[in-house]
Amino acid sequence: MCRTQAKDHPVEGPLLVARPVPRSTPAGRRRPDDVPGEGSDGPAETAQALLPAGTGDARAVDRDVSAAVGRVLDHVLADRVARARAVDPLFGDDLAERVARFTRTGGKRVRPRFVWWALRACGGGDGPSVAAALRIGAALELLQTCALVHDDVMDGSTLRRARPALHVDVAAQYGGAAPSARAERLGGAAAILAGDLALAWADDLLAETPLAPRSARAVRRLWADMRTEMVAGQYLDVHGQATGSRSLPRALRAACLKSALYSVERPIALGAALADADDATREALGSAGRCAGLAFQLRDDLDDVFGDPRHTGKPAGGDIREGKPTYLVALARARAEAAGDRRGLEVLDRSLGRGTLTPADLEEVREVLTRTGARSTVEGRIGRLVAQGLRHADGALLDPEGGRRLRRLLASAADGAAPPRDARPHDPHDPHDLHDPHDPHDPHDPHDTEPDPAVPVPPPADGAGEAGR
Repeated sequence: MCRTQAKDHPVEGPLLVARPVPRSTPAGRRRPDDVPGEGSDGPAETAQALLPAGTGDARAVDRDVSAAVGRVLDHVLADRVARARAVDPLFGDDLAERVARFTRTGGKRVRPRFVWWALRACGGGDGPSVAAALRIGAALELLQTCALVHDDVMDGSTLRRARPALHVDVAAQYGGAAPSARAERLGGAAAILAGDLALAWADDLLAETPLAPRSARAVRRLWADMRTEMVAGQYLDVHGQATGSRSLPRALRAACLKSALYSVERPIALGAALADADDATREALGSAGRCAGLAFQLRDDLDDVFGDPRHTGKPAGGDIREGKPTYLVALARARAEAAGDRRGLEVLDRSLGRGTLTPADLEEVREVLTRTGARSTVEGRIGRLVAQGLRHADGALLDPEGGRRLRRLLASAADGAAPPRDARPHDPHDPHDLHDPHDPHDPHDPHDTEPDPAVPVPPPADGAGEAGR
């Protein structure tokens, strides 16, 4: 089920806190016992001091969330790189500067936008919550840098965002000064350390962000859970590659951990926690995020095989060459076995995990994925997951404008393209803006009554809790 539960979680350790500013009119559904917390005087001034100029006003951020997060990243990363160079100039130039450049360039800023629009949908937008949301969004981008840099090393990928992967770039820099094997080893080691540095910076950024007491407890537990889930999903991924696992339930579980939770559900939960939304709202948005997040990963699996490298930024068929146990491939294999399709099984067996796969070989794999119906089945499931996610979102009492923007972002998981721009004007004919119950092609079709898919999810810890499970 694409569902979540929410109860209180105890959290140990000291918290950085700031007194929340009371809001005169509730927008969205918030806790009835919301009261000012203990903390330092002047939370708004404290929060604003942590942001670059021009990023403290919620309405200004609404117009371009990605740009606002980018300005925060510029502000933070300039400081981190300067401090790294003070430790050692070579370390600062080779690693810290690469981490900063990788984080600043490329990427769609999807996770920070989910944080922001969940905050706004739940009625948040005062000074402290704006600062916290933007800084947490920047921390998520650093966490993504860690994940991608490490992922490229584990998969042996040479390209990322249409540029040389970080480990390839370092190896090339030192290719003339050391034997090729040593340069490649240095590149791999540098990438591991660069990912570690990005993770440390992400954790520092969160730790240094003032949070209201009620929000702090939930946010810190969410962050801790999300990091663990991200690593667990990556391990299932590489384990499946090594063992040749083609289990459909395992493929779905890996997709849920690696993408549904990390890319969509947890960022949404972080935004809702910053707004101090009530449990019912968090549960509804968590369910919406999990469904849309799984659709996001399934679309990514399709794009890897069938997408245009000019749009994806990486060579087509990377998952096939690496032997990744995606749901798409597991489904095709199960269909071929059930139909007695020996040729299809032979093509999959000799292609998966074959690094020397040619374009002609990849075309054979595409033909099997299409002929078995795996491609069309995954396409259909993406649409149903998005529709279910939107229904879950409709179960929450949200701020009208913030809720509309969040729904648009959730719906974009099925597009296989960049999410809609924040500044785009309202269009009543846009299915990502408002659904039309009379449109048979509406992804939010109220007549689509298929039950939630059986998405394997991590078991709740300590009774689930404010982390948004």
